[in-house]
Amino acid sequence: MGILSGNPQNEPLHYGEVFTTWSFLLAAKHSIAGYQTKLNHAGDEDLQKLLEEAMQQCQQEAKQIEALLKENGIGLPPSPPERPKACIEDIPAGARFQDPEIAAHLSASIAAGLVACSQAIGQSIREDIAMMFSQFHIQKATLGGKVLRLNKEKGWLIPPPLHHSKADDC
Repeated sequence: MGILSGNPQNEPLHYGEVFTTWSFLLAAKHSIAGYQTKLNHAGDEDLQKLLEEAMQQCQQEAKQIEALLKENGIGLPPSPPERPKACIEDIPAGARFQDPEIAAHLSASIAAGLVACSQAIGQSIREDIAMMFSQFHIQKATLGGKVLRLNKEKGWLIPPPLHHSKADDC
């Protein structure tokens, strides 16, 4: 039996796994702060619920990754400060993020998270880390579907130019 057989939690992390998990944790912490800020700007109740869900998801991911890094003796990235709650009416209209902008940012953030999870899965040699990021990927894909549905229902989705085949004209 080699060093990479047996219980995966007894296997050492390779440098790629260290960098990926540390970077993912840093991004999750900054996403939480960003979602807290955007929650102050959001007027739509459905959008507020999805921002809350995204924050909870990031907090859960951060908790799991922090535990993994601590178990392996790796220092944690800094956390930005919690954002205070603000009243939407106190934010000047010209300085406020609009709901469609917030929803678009949330969609883009989820898409970037999906790519990051896929990359982590592909480079992991420890099964427990690959499975953790697989779990994150599934959760992000589910949330992404909810945000897509909301964007469509609210008329916030801006599609790229649609391609119509010449065969469709016949």
